[in-house]
Amino acid sequence: MSVFSVEIFLVVFGLALLCLEALVPTLTRRTLAGISIGGVALAFVLFLFASKSGADLPAFVQPYHQLDTLAVFYKGFALVITLLVLWLTVESSAYLTKFTPGGNFSELFSLPILVCVGMMWMASAKDLITVFVSLELVTVSFYVLVAFARKSNLALEAGVKYLILGALSTGVLVYGIAWVYGATGALSFEGIGTALALPETSRTAALLGAAFLLSGLGFKVAAAPFQMWVPDVYQGAPIPVTVFLSVGSKAAGFVVLTRTVESFMATGSVIAAEVQGLLIVGGALTILLGSLPAMFQTSIKRLLAYSSISHAGYLLLALGAGSARFDLSSGGVVAFYLATYLPMTVLSFLVLAILRANGGGEDIQDFRGLARRSPVLALAMTLSLASLAGLPLTAGFMGKLFVFFGLVDQAAWGALACAVIGAAVGFYYYFRAILVMYATDAQTAEPLKVATGTKAGAIVLAVVIVVIGVYPKPLQQLLAPVPVTVVAH
Repeated sequence: MSVFSVEIFLVVFGLALLCLEALVPTLTRRTLAGISIGGVALAFVLFLFASKSGADLPAFVQPYHQLDTLAVFYKGFALVITLLVLWLTVESSAYLTKFTPGGNFSELFSLPILVCVGMMWMASAKDLITVFVSLELVTVSFYVLVAFARKSNLALEAGVKYLILGALSTGVLVYGIAWVYGATGALSFEGIGTALALPETSRTAALLGAAFLLSGLGFKVAAAPFQMWVPDVYQGAPIPVTVFLSVGSKAAGFVVLTRTVESFMATGSVIAAEVQGLLIVGGALTILLGSLPAMFQTSIKRLLAYSSISHAGYLLLALGAGSARFDLSSGGVVAFYLATYLPMTVLSFLVLAILRANGGGEDIQDFRGLARRSPVLALAMTLSLASLAGLPLTAGFMGKLFVFFGLVDQAAWGALACAVIGAAVGFYYYFRAILVMYATDAQTAEPLKVATGTKAGAIVLAVVIVVIGVYPKPLQQLLAPVPVTVVAH
């Protein structure tokens, strides 16, 4: 069995789940959730066996897909985050029932599976056409998911904003692809890299194409100055969808960015220096535009949205600077950072979902006294926020450390200063939320109702954060063979 067979299984499974929900209205939500989670878990097990077996992709997809270390990592990443999103959907049932027509949100168990397939195909795409088709599968599904809580005005507003800006970014992306094809005569990443090293290639046309293409992708990963949609969309979307956007969509965008930048900065490329400079300047700007507004947020969702923007900046810096000290390429550092970002973000939103299920809100003040109401959840939230801030001995610290060393190696002192400022500011707004949880003047001390399985899941995520922070070597070894190299200039 090849990895592609697993992806086909997921396509059939996702469509069958949609049909099942429509044709069998008596199917309970719990049953549908069990089927969807069981199906994705089975796909993950099959994927592990398929990726270890070394089976080649079918001949008819080999011109369009590749199965290198980077692709295998991001495909597994897509399956893991999809499983977690489906779990969060179950945990958010009370909130979703209130804001969906008829209390029906069955599609939230099938559409994420189709998004997962799109992300998996993006991870292995060899050319821009495959990227575009996969990206649209992901984006169109997100148009539906973001506005799914149709009884909420915030959700409708978020859906409209995401639709309009998403369509605009798609147009910019396609325009960039056209310019790149016109300048290089190629659509494959390998062909683009080869063409850009030729002296007869028009540098002006290539730069224009790269600018439009990177701008289109910048919207997808919430990079400045295309980050303005993030706070409103994150706030309005249902919690599981927000997590999917923050982690899954970002990872899919960055794997495409990694492959695109690799081709733009291939050895001898006529635009390598400009692209590297754009990544470093853009990364520094993104950190500042994410971190500074976060200080003034009172909604935990908006705070995490600005946090997501800030982390996109660190990822851009990782892509532009890389780091040779840890046996990782630029793509490897980006993948490592995303692997650390996943558990701490999911854990933060899980605690928020539990609070909402118990009648709480999304304001930071709604977390007041959480340590008395549920010490376990307060500790888990503390750990996740501390990791997002980059506290030593947590996963977030290791991710930021790799980025800082890369900037030092590149002597990018201005970007390093911005990264340090962003990290320092992050400590302020993350620990402000932590202090609120341990306040003793809360209006209620009623214990939160948390299922044992939910607590166990939160503890597992917390343990992952600590393990990566203390002993990151296995993750480094997993990503070490990533064949992506950014040439230093």
